[in-house]
Amino acid sequence: MPTRSAQTTWRGGLQDGEGDVALVSSGAATFPVSFPRRAADDAEGVTSPEELIAAAHAACYAMQLSALVGAAGATPETLDVTADVTLRPDPAGGFMISGIALRVRATLSGLDQEAFVAVAEDAKLHCPVSKALTGTTITLDAALS
Repeated sequence: MPTRSAQTTWRGGLQDGEGDVALVSSGAATFPVSFPRRAADDAEGVTSPEELIAAAHAACYAMQLSALVGAAGATPETLDVTADVTLRPDPAGGFMISGIALRVRATLSGLDQEAFVAVAEDAKLHCPVSKALTGTTITLDAALS
């Protein structure tokens, strides 16, 4: 299996510095990063590790859910997945990711609401990004559209 890479170049100190994170494996994009924007409510067009984790988790979860919906004999049309990653002060010092909230709305045939929620929970447990984030509280809100 492949290894994917990203690279960050940081210039300056934590509060006055800034950097760029590049998606090296795909070459798809380079994004600016900044600690003051990371810790602010308004990102002002600057990404953060938490947003990148959210993107990875949403994409991974959608793929895992699609596979499990198919394995359950259903046919997915659309899976609309949002991941919200929360950064909070850590009581031990510094910051921590205090939780991740996954939200999925699905249009599909072959599963009722109860069966879909069961498959959605299974996908949350078996998504490789969820597994990598073990130790972080991950919640799920799943519903058919």
